[in-house]
Amino acid sequence: MTIFNLGSINLDHVYSVPHLPAPGETLAAMAYSTGLGGKGANQSVAASLAGAEVCHIGAVGTDGDWALQRLEHFGVDATNVACLEAPTGNAIINVDPAGENSIVIFPGANATQSEAAIESGLGGAGPGDILLIQNETSHQAHAAQRGRDKGMRVIYSAAPFEPAAVEAMLPYIDLLVLNAVEAEQLYQALGKTLEDLPVSGVVVTRGGRGAEWISAGTETIRAPAFPVTPLDTTGAGDCFIGSLAAALDAGEGPAAAMRFAAAAAALQVTRPGTADAMPTRAEVDAFLEERA
Repeated sequence: MTIFNLGSINLDHVYSVPHLPAPGETLAAMAYSTGLGGKGANQSVAASLAGAEVCHIGAVGTDGDWALQRLEHFGVDATNVACLEAPTGNAIINVDPAGENSIVIFPGANATQSEAAIESGLGGAGPGDILLIQNETSHQAHAAQRGRDKGMRVIYSAAPFEPAAVEAMLPYIDLLVLNAVEAEQLYQALGKTLEDLPVSGVVVTRGGRGAEWISAGTETIRAPAFPVTPLDTTGAGDCFIGSLAAALDAGEGPAAAMRFAAAAAALQVTRPGTADAMPTRAEVDAFLEERA
């Protein structure tokens, strides 16, 4: 089957800093690099390298040819990435020696998607395909509704977190993905436990404490994190989600898919960068075999 991803595409500007800057503080970076990023692009690359057929739906500016080339380099079909007048999205990422980060995003072309382009991008989608969506593009609810109409499995990453955006998506999604902070924020906003949400399942990522798959009426599936020494945690959640989607697309059950995704994220955080740091399926399989 195919994974379709309505997702953001960014140019990441990554600065290695001695510590994350405090308000009003000016820091000298120890290193600087650029690369392909954005939650959408990161997830597409992770899923593609994990063995899935991936079609990315998105937008870049007239300055974005490099991004299309990078997506295609990683095996992602970028045919349905539009070139618009708005500049390509970009992110300023500060990373400290412990691998923690602080990020500022400018959405650019990501916020100017069109419903017509989304309809065209989903033209070949059907039952059994997966639709990935994050909260870094426009027209998310429209895309999710079209995915539901087509019988697709819709997976929504609720980041950057906005309660209203999640509430608008709930009628159309199958799997909701949150981190622990976002899960608490959603409860405070809606007054519903994760088990009470009208979705088939909720995945909660907890960083170094692993992740959980929660479904009403069934036992929670827990995937422990693999102990590694992180170099850069930027994009770890995207790696987890893209790898999870690829494993589900390959027919794995939730427990096996969660373990695969945890292993992929463990490998990814030991490398610098975001999309460029995503591991291949062979690397993840070897990592898991060593820990069998």
